[in-house]
Amino acid sequence: MPETPNVPSDQAQALRAAYEALAEIVDPLGDEESWQPTGCTGWAVRDLVFHLVADAQRALVALHTPAAGPPDRDAVSYWQDWRPDPVGAANGRRYNRVAASMFLDFGQLSGLYLETAAATVHAAAGARPDALVATQGHVLTAGDLISTLTVEAAVHHLDLVIGLPTVSGPPPAALAVVRATLDGLLGRPVPVNWSDEHYARAGTGRLPLTDRERGSLGADADRFPLFC
Repeated sequence: MPETPNVPSDQAQALRAAYEALAEIVDPLGDEESWQPTGCTGWAVRDLVFHLVADAQRALVALHTPAAGPPDRDAVSYWQDWRPDPVGAANGRRYNRVAASMFLDFGQLSGLYLETAAATVHAAAGARPDALVATQGHVLTAGDLISTLTVEAAVHHLDLVIGLPTVSGPPPAALAVVRATLDGLLGRPVPVNWSDEHYARAGTGRLPLTDRERGSLGADADRFPLFC
């Protein structure tokens, strides 16, 4: 019998769109551009790209780490662990700055990102969405893991464009995953007429809420950022 062709899941297709959009930004960057600021406090472009490398490497490991069930996190509840943590954030900024500085030529770092991201996209396309995998002490389905990776990529894409204003923002498919995740954390569709990009920034603490927005959100305003 002929083998059933592998058809990537919707989650894998959204991740591909997110990672390919980031690759289009990173690929042509030179060393000077790598020192431009980003939306992440204390990080230049090269620091954020190093962080993106780590995300892609973690994804590759997780997609090849089968786990026993049941899952204890899904695409939404995964983010409940990511709350404001000034000490942890400061340590992370320091680590990434030191590690990224070890690449004397940005081309070495960007090349590592491009090949690792491409491998991650390939692995995600071949993963069964319902397969259980382990990452960061939790068990998720592969589909839910892939959705969390899409969210991470889209949000950091927005961080990158802060210092690179001529490049395009994240693809709509990736931003749609961010919106669904934030609405899931909020427990309802956000009652503010925000674009996907604005919601992604406000929901992750990258933009402060205005008084009018707080009024529209009511008691939920105090829950922002929903993750960071």
